[in-house]
Amino acid sequence: MTKALGTFRAFYLVALCCVGSFLFAYDTGIVGGILTFPSFQRDFQYTTKDKANVGSLSTSLLQAGAFFSCFFIWPFTARFGRRWSLVLASAIFNVGAVVQTINTHHLAGFYIARFVSGVGVGMATVIVPMYSAEMAPKNIRGMLGSMFQFFFTLGVMTSYWVDYAVSIHIPDDSSAQWQLPVGLQLVPGTILGLGMLFTKESTRWLAKKNRREEALQSLIWVRGGDSHDVQEEFGEIIRSIDEENRIKAGLTWKELIEPVNRYRLGLIIALQIDAPQIFGLVGAGQDKLLLTGFFGLVKVVACLFFLLFLVERIGRRGSLLAGAGLMGIYMLIVAILTVKFPPNPDAGLTPPSIASLTMIYLEAMSYNISWGPVPWVYTGEIFSSRVREAGIAISTSTQWLFNFVFSQATPHAVKNLGWRTFLMFSIFNFALVVFVWFFITETKGKSLEEMEELFARRAGVTIARPVEDGVASEKEMGRHAEMQSPKSD
Repeated sequence: MTKALGTFRAFYLVALCCVGSFLFAYDTGIVGGILTFPSFQRDFQYTTKDKANVGSLSTSLLQAGAFFSCFFIWPFTARFGRRWSLVLASAIFNVGAVVQTINTHHLAGFYIARFVSGVGVGMATVIVPMYSAEMAPKNIRGMLGSMFQFFFTLGVMTSYWVDYAVSIHIPDDSSAQWQLPVGLQLVPGTILGLGMLFTKESTRWLAKKNRREEALQSLIWVRGGDSHDVQEEFGEIIRSIDEENRIKAGLTWKELIEPVNRYRLGLIIALQIDAPQIFGLVGAGQDKLLLTGFFGLVKVVACLFFLLFLVERIGRRGSLLAGAGLMGIYMLIVAILTVKFPPNPDAGLTPPSIASLTMIYLEAMSYNISWGPVPWVYTGEIFSSRVREAGIAISTSTQWLFNFVFSQATPHAVKNLGWRTFLMFSIFNFALVVFVWFFITETKGKSLEEMEELFARRAGVTIARPVEDGVASEKEMGRHAEMQSPKSD
C-alpha cells in the first residue's frame, strides 16, 4: 500500500507541475490559429501582408521572455524553493494571458503580453525538470521526467483542436472567436499556481537549506509513508549534501566550469541545441501539417507510448541513439523524394508527396520517443544539488535561444536551399548518433546522489565518498542522525 500510494503521489506531483509545459505548448500553438482568424486581423487592424511579421513577433517575443527569465529564476528558486517559484511563474503567466485576452485594438499591447507570458513560461521550464527529478523515485524518474514532453504534446494538440472548433462554431465577425482560445490559457495557469500551494516542497532543497525535519516529512509524504527504504534514501541525500558543503563552502561561477560540472553542462547544452531544429524542420510545412489535430494526436500517442513502455527499459542513451538514427533516415528519404519528385501544389496528393508526409509523421513520432522527452529528463537529473539551479537555468536558456534561432532560420533555409535542407538535417542527426555513442552516459536507475560519482569518472575526476561502506550505522541513516548538525572531524 505504501509503495502504491508513493507512486500515485509522485505521478500526481509531477503531473501537476508539468502543467507548466502544457502552458508553453498551448500558448505557442494557439497563435498559429488565431492569426488566421479574420476577427483577430480586424480587431488589431493589420493587413494580410503583415500577417507573417505579426506571427514572427508573437512567437519571438514569447521566446525572448522565456530566455531572459531563465537567469532570473535561478537565484529565486535557490532562495525560495521550487513551489513558490512555480506559483510566481503561474502568476506572471496569467497576467500576460489576461492582457492578451483583452481586445486592446493595439498590437503593441498584445506583444507586451506575449513577452510577459514568456517570462512565466520560461521560469516554469527551468523549475519543472528540477522539481520532478528531485521528488521522483529513481526507478521511475525517467518515466516521470518524460511527462514534461507528454504534457507539451498534449498542449499542442489541445491548441489545434480548440482553434479548429472556434473557427467552425464562432462567426468571423465576433471577437470571441480569438478571445476564447486565448482566454482558456488561464485555466491551466490557475491550476498550476493553486495546485502548488497544496503540495510539498522539494526534499533536496529543504535538506540543502538545513530544514531537515521538513525535508524528511516531504520525502515520507511523496514516498507514501515511512519505511527503512525511505530512511535510507534520506540518509543518502543528507550525506551527499553534507559532503558537498564540507568540500566547498560557497557556490561560485568558477565551480560551474570545473571538469566534473563542465562535462555535464556541455552535454546538456548539446542535447538542447538539437530540439528546436527538429521543430523547425517539421515547421517547414507548418501551414499544411501542424495546423491539424491529427498531427498533434500522433505526437501525443508516440510520447505516451515512450513514457509507459520504453523510457525505463531502453534508457536515455538507447532512446537518443535510436531517435537520431531514425530521424536521420526519414529526413534522408524526404530529401531524395523531394529532389526526384519536386512538389507541385497544383497536383494534389501524389504518391511521392504522400510518402514524404508519411516520413515527416514518422520523424515526429521518433522525435517524441527520444529527443523530445529525454533531454528534459537528463537536464533534471545529472547536476549535483550545489549547481542544479544554475546548470538547469543555463541549459534551459540554451534551448530557448536555439528555439528562436532555428524558428527564424529554418523558413529561410527551406526557401533558399530546398531539398538540401532535409539533407542537412539528415547529416546532423547522423552526427548526433556518433555524439551520443561516445559522450552520453546512461543514467537509468541511478539516484541523484549517485550521479556525482558517475560523471566524475567520465570527466576523469576522483571524488571521495562521504561515508565509507559499513561505517554508518543503521541509526545514522535513519531519522535521528539526519537531524544532527554536520560537524567536522
